[in-house]
Amino acid sequence: METLTTQFRTYLAVAGLLFCLWHLKNFGTRKRNPKRLPHPPGPKGLPILGAMLDIPALSGKPWLVYDKWFKKYGDIIYFEALGQPYMVLGSLKRTNDILDKRSTNYSDRPSSPMLKLMGYSWILALMPYGTAWRRHRRAFHEHFHLNAVHKYVPIITKETQALLRRLLETPECFMDHIRHTFSATIMTVSYGLTVSDSEDPITSKGEEALQGFSEAAVPGIFLVDLLPILKYVPSWFPGAGFKRKASHYSSVNAEVVNLPFKAVQRSIAEGTAVPCMLTSLLEEFPGSKDLNKEEQELISRHVTALAYIAGADTTVSSTQTFFLAMAMHPEAQRKAQAEIDAIVGAHRLPDLNDRPHLPYINAIVKELMRWQLVIPLGLAHMATDDDEYDGYFIPKGTIVIGASWSILHDPEIFEEPEEFRPERYLKDGQLDPSIRDPGVAAFGYGRRICPGRHMSDNSLYSIVSSVLAVYNIKAPLDEFGKPKEVKADYTSGFLSYPVPFSCTIEPRSKAADSLIRGLSD
Repeated sequence: METLTTQFRTYLAVAGLLFCLWHLKNFGTRKRNPKRLPHPPGPKGLPILGAMLDIPALSGKPWLVYDKWFKKYGDIIYFEALGQPYMVLGSLKRTNDILDKRSTNYSDRPSSPMLKLMGYSWILALMPYGTAWRRHRRAFHEHFHLNAVHKYVPIITKETQALLRRLLETPECFMDHIRHTFSATIMTVSYGLTVSDSEDPITSKGEEALQGFSEAAVPGIFLVDLLPILKYVPSWFPGAGFKRKASHYSSVNAEVVNLPFKAVQRSIAEGTAVPCMLTSLLEEFPGSKDLNKEEQELISRHVTALAYIAGADTTVSSTQTFFLAMAMHPEAQRKAQAEIDAIVGAHRLPDLNDRPHLPYINAIVKELMRWQLVIPLGLAHMATDDDEYDGYFIPKGTIVIGASWSILHDPEIFEEPEEFRPERYLKDGQLDPSIRDPGVAAFGYGRRICPGRHMSDNSLYSIVSSVLAVYNIKAPLDEFGKPKEVKADYTSGFLSYPVPFSCTIEPRSKAADSLIRGLSD
């Protein structure tokens, strides 16, 4: 009985503390909002808890839940959970107005106790807006801006051709082959190292690190992000499974950052290092002359690890979607192949020089980014200061999310947005510049837009055009020889991937078979 009384008093004290904090917060907000402007519309929830029980991060595919909310509340939604304000933007106008035009106030990132516990503080996209972020961003941008990525074309081409050969030998393993292709490409670019197979230890650690990041990067998915005091709970405490998960991923992240870095250090000492992003950074670090050697080395270690895990996985989803879309839409595949045959012919593979002359291929690349987004909800931004926008009051510390999926599935912009339709980007046989480009939302917003987007775009084009030049991708057959239905089903999480599916992949002709077999190693 005494124990129950003690527990009751404890819960009562916690409830009282939360009420006091809630009261102080609301009193303080009134002083900062003298015009008594309302917050944007959205679910109100319960006292103290707010809309905590309604947060779609706790359910599957939160971008679909937000999309329903936009239809109810409008294209800007506000809610609170345990006093933490959130704002979700559901139109390009809102993201441009807030995350681009007001980027000075909305370029920061919210602090995520869970991601910090998991050891992801080295990731550029999660860093607070400030000096450290700018130094990391400059070092990364030096190697991946629009005019720099052309130097990686030979590496992209080599690994694309390796993919074509693997598809000929074991087409049923296409999902693994796709992942291997991007791992090998970015490992060479970042570290000058070779990925021998899918069991490569560095590759495996990188994939595991990205899985953990995808799970924890959605705001509100872990209670510790709403109640940071929970990070002090010991890992053995009941309900503290998140602490054990965090400890595991912290070890994984340390290996992701350090293993390839040390391998390159050894090769430099032995005189066998292959020129790459890391050797370039170690030889001549861009800008920041005030940084000492140790600081430059730390940034170099971080940005090359970031290049690797981001480049090795994020475009994987789009490429897997390509195989899915071709199996589902044979008519689009036939149009693309007819274009390649007319412009390139059957005796070589398309290259980047052919790209301006392949509008339908470019339309497919755009539609792959729009139709099923790799990142359906952009990484969260945060309001640095109180703000007024369109008659609304936005408190300092508000977590702001751009709903990329909704922006690229707006039925007023894209007719039948659920359909895969490359033709929507074409007019009179050429790309139509008046159609919304998926790049406005697929890669993030404002000053925090993805700096690796140009590399991703080149890689996706290379694989789409080369695979279609020599292969037919079809739905698998059932026991009666009839095509099975292939569905577009995707995973939840910060990163979204196609649920594993089957398709048949066969050379288009004997000439295509010979072309594949004749590719050099």
